[in-house]
Amino acid sequence: MDWATVWDWFLAHGIRIIIILVVGAVFWLILRRILRPIVRRTMVRTKGESAKGVAKRCETLVGILTGTGRAGITVIVLLLILSELDIDIGPVLAGFGIAGIDVGFGAQYVIRDLIAGIFIIMENQYRVGDVARIADIPGLVEDITLRKTVLRDLDGIVHHVPNGEIRVASNYTRHFARVNLDISVAYGTDLDYAISVMNRVGLELAEDEDWKSIIMTPPQVLRVNNLGDSGIDIKMVGDVKPSEQWKITGELRLRMKKAFDSEGIEIPWPHTKVYFGNSLSEPMI
Repeated sequence: MDWATVWDWFLAHGIRIIIILVVGAVFWLILRRILRPIVRRTMVRTKGESAKGVAKRCETLVGILTGTGRAGITVIVLLLILSELDIDIGPVLAGFGIAGIDVGFGAQYVIRDLIAGIFIIMENQYRVGDVARIADIPGLVEDITLRKTVLRDLDGIVHHVPNGEIRVASNYTRHFARVNLDISVAYGTDLDYAISVMNRVGLELAEDEDWKSIIMTPPQVLRVNNLGDSGIDIKMVGDVKPSEQWKITGELRLRMKKAFDSEGIEIPWPHTKVYFGNSLSEPMI
């Protein structure tokens, strides 16, 4: 090996390649450092958006822009290195163009996904950290890119949903959430008394030091919702902070059961009355 030739090549090209790599790395570090503050300052806060919601959207945009910036810097660095190696990048780019035409029909789904991803981000339909039903799959949004959305459901299963496949996206944690709970009581129950007990429990929960910070409006009875086969359903609703509805609903059920036991209010269960040829006026089994 002619070390003199290698050294001459290194002086002529190697140092420049190292400089290109260093400059690319510096640009990448600068991008990572300044991107988050820039996004925070330029992002418009929509009406009703909480500070937590703004933070979620910021992190989502930072993640997407970071990935795009990394890809852009990588491509530019590679092209500069090829040029430094005296490789004509014109035919390379032309080759990519021809290949792009060849795979154009196959890439239409990718293009559809990218366009859908842009609209999802622009319209702020959901963010990383939201709980949403996307393409009929409910779960926690773990990642969003221009091409796909990553969901983790309650069983821990991770779903990768192409953005172009999303027709309806339902966000359970946007601005606020709502406790929507039906509680059944037996047909022999004094409904006015049961409703007063339920409203009292809802107010007590909303005033509790451990829970009041996440409750926006106390859960209260909305209406008698249904006359069921075994009992009467009474609906309670109340607004809470995003993502807290399941926790509040569980605590409300627990307190309601204890209150009903204490007040002698029966929670019905499915049962069947059987007649053995007796008339309705006679004793029933």
